[in-house]
Amino acid sequence: MQKILEPCEGNNFYRDHVAMMIDSYHSLLHRSFLKNIRADSVGRQVFSAEFAVLSHNTDPDPLFNYANRKALDLFELSWDELIGMPSRLSVESENQQARERLMAAVTDNGFVENYAGIRVSKTGRRFRINNAVIWNVYDRHGVYNGQAACFSDWVYL
Repeated sequence: MQKILEPCEGNNFYRDHVAMMIDSYHSLLHRSFLKNIRADSVGRQVFSAEFAVLSHNTDPDPLFNYANRKALDLFELSWDELIGMPSRLSVESENQQARERLMAAVTDNGFVENYAGIRVSKTGRRFRINNAVIWNVYDRHGVYNGQAACFSDWVYL
């Protein structure tokens, strides 16, 4: 797997990927998770936001392909540690079946709102996310590109 560089000025903070997530969210939920979107800096806006955003790809065992700074901090992982990691590893093994059912519901319905669940950081710190939205991500041609999650409500356990 080719190394994916951390979001920065040089890669426009993955503006195109971020825009695809925002467009898919808006198309499915008819609202935006980002206020005052500025097209020229949307990648930077999302990467430095005070809410968490993550996405994974379409592999049979989906791999994380994006996380903003808040998500990296919550999971206590660097960009290099998180990107390419199977997204199922963000939950403890006993919760993976419930996560699989959730992801199947997102696939079938396009999105799930008000999701709550336990996640675990690199150091084993557990936290509960509340009121998360998980949605399918499509490019401008309608091609499925994976799933994303956004949440601003969490509590350490």
